[in-house]
Amino acid sequence: MNESSANDSRTVPPSGATTRARVLLVDDEDAFRKALARQLSARGYDVLDVGGGEEAIRVARHQEPDVIVLDQMMPGMDGIETLQEIKRINPAVQVIMLTGYADTESARVTGKHDVYQYLGKPCELQTLIQAIEAARQEHAFAHVRHEIPDVRTERFWSWFFGVPNHRPGIIVLGFLLFVSILLMPTPQKLSDLLTAPKTGAPGEKIVGFAEYRKLAKGQTIADHYCSKAGLYREEVRADGSRARVVLGAGQVAFRAKAMTGCLLVATLFWATGAVPVGITAILTGVIMIFFGVFPPALAAKAFAKDSVIFVFGVLAISAAIGKTGLDRRIGLLLLGTSYSLWRFAFLFAPMLAVSASFLSEHALVAFLAPILLMVYLSAIKSAGLKRDRNLAVMLLLMLTFVANVGGPGSPAAGGRNAVMVGILSDYGVSISFGQWMKMGLPFVPVMALVVAAYFYLVFRRRVEVPRMNVAAAVRREAEKIGRMTPDEYKAAAVLVLLIVLWATGSETFGMGGPTLLCIFVLNILRVLRWRDINNIHWDVVALYAAASAIGDALASTGAALWLADSLISAVPPAFQTGKGLCVSASLITGCLTNFMSDGATVAAIGPITVPMATLGGASPIQVGLATAFASSFANMFIVGTPNNAIVYSYAKDPETGEQLVTNRDFLVHGAAILVLNFLVLWFWTFWGYWEWMGLK
Repeated sequence: MNESSANDSRTVPPSGATTRARVLLVDDEDAFRKALARQLSARGYDVLDVGGGEEAIRVARHQEPDVIVLDQMMPGMDGIETLQEIKRINPAVQVIMLTGYADTESARVTGKHDVYQYLGKPCELQTLIQAIEAARQEHAFAHVRHEIPDVRTERFWSWFFGVPNHRPGIIVLGFLLFVSILLMPTPQKLSDLLTAPKTGAPGEKIVGFAEYRKLAKGQTIADHYCSKAGLYREEVRADGSRARVVLGAGQVAFRAKAMTGCLLVATLFWATGAVPVGITAILTGVIMIFFGVFPPALAAKAFAKDSVIFVFGVLAISAAIGKTGLDRRIGLLLLGTSYSLWRFAFLFAPMLAVSASFLSEHALVAFLAPILLMVYLSAIKSAGLKRDRNLAVMLLLMLTFVANVGGPGSPAAGGRNAVMVGILSDYGVSISFGQWMKMGLPFVPVMALVVAAYFYLVFRRRVEVPRMNVAAAVRREAEKIGRMTPDEYKAAAVLVLLIVLWATGSETFGMGGPTLLCIFVLNILRVLRWRDINNIHWDVVALYAAASAIGDALASTGAALWLADSLISAVPPAFQTGKGLCVSASLITGCLTNFMSDGATVAAIGPITVPMATLGGASPIQVGLATAFASSFANMFIVGTPNNAIVYSYAKDPETGEQLVTNRDFLVHGAAILVLNFLVLWFWTFWGYWEWMGLK
């Protein structure tokens, strides 16, 4: 090792590092290895040194170094064999290969085996330290890519709260929360709801049950749930015969409490990143099966909803669109006027929100998310930056939150609106397409501008990219690929087919059916291969499947009705009549929809609030629409809507694997937008244009 740079101040590791980098030296030349170890130790590194490959493997297993400096030419087990064994043990560790045979062929061969950097031996100490520091940074990124939590710390509390995907304290808290809910006495209100028979009388307390229409007259929620789930017990009659009877209300209440605990634990884990999102999804299935909520077949069915198939399908189709380059053409068409962040925020946002009132907002987000990620990557590259996470958060969260805003615009904006139309019809109230638009569409562009203003004001000074020209970035990317290829034309034709099927056949085929058909067609046309499908973010698909399953189980067990009824009962009397009821209905719906699917939330709360409007002298239409509108406010968690899940799946740096938009970003900015949603809904809609236009 050349000593001429030993006193160079630039060789000192960055002072901002919170822990000492652990470096393992592997070299059979004892004098060289010991001298290098002293030099690195003097510069703040935690150095381990061994003389052979076998010992290096043992140390790598137990000491977990960040970086390994490995001699390629050693007797016995050489550097390449040692490298291969170590990578099998810890794929995230970064290896710098040293050799006295610094030729091009050696570099080429070692490149096959995931070597971070190849250095000739001897080399400048400064050069080696620079390589170690770069490898140390890559080590952190590799942990993210391989989902390996780096929990090495010297403080108990740091270990207790852990790191993303491994937070032991939160895991323990979640366990205690679940057990406490499971062991608490069954609330009387829950028992009453489970055992109340259906009478068919207007305003009966179980009318908010999601499957109320399927209940036979005189049947209880507990009986219906047990019949649906096939939950029976054997009972010995007085004459000694045995009969199969449904479970008692107490056993059903136990399952309702288990799902309430599951909801809270899953929300806690998803919000904090206590474990990987896919593992939390698996946990929900474990709870449903092992606590007897659903038998395995029904639990699997609860996970396989149309919305889940849709999320999977659009991710796969978006992969095909991105692979062909068609996404850049679409981006140029949609973002061609966004010459600055200001224009992107205040021109593109309201146009997107209004479009989402009539087209599938999920599809819009699925096509636009990869385009905005491409814009982000192009912008940081042009600015000479490695990353600008604030820019990514601004672009992608604004996209999903603005798309969510489109929900109130028309009855066509989502299944939740169809649910509310049905609830109003049950109470003899009809609402036309035009009437809904008149009451809901003015909210959409105003709220979109408020969302845009929030992100623009919060992030415009945080963004590191000096000037952001979205249109220019998309145009540069489009120009790189030249004219359209046959695969692009094929992908474009299939995309048009998909949009037509969604527009004309969603009631028959759902949103997921057409996506599966188009995936098949794209494969037959050799545009989308199975390998492309394998590479989509399956953890996000699992996450949304689990959220759908939780909603199904909450609704079936009566837990959703119990939660909704408890929240409504807690509303002060002043907010149970008139516009006050609109406020309370929207407040409860807007909060609850962040934890349940929008359709399930409207199905649980609407049948409670609409009859309350009739009894309290309020407009059933206004209260019903207040409930439906607020079901679009699911911004705080990834699972709130497919829009959030799709954006989260794309918000990863393709080189480092870093999650650019995190659970915390959704929670912090989603909570702020939720508050703004309420304020705009109440003061612009309820006491604004509804009053000015005399709408009832």
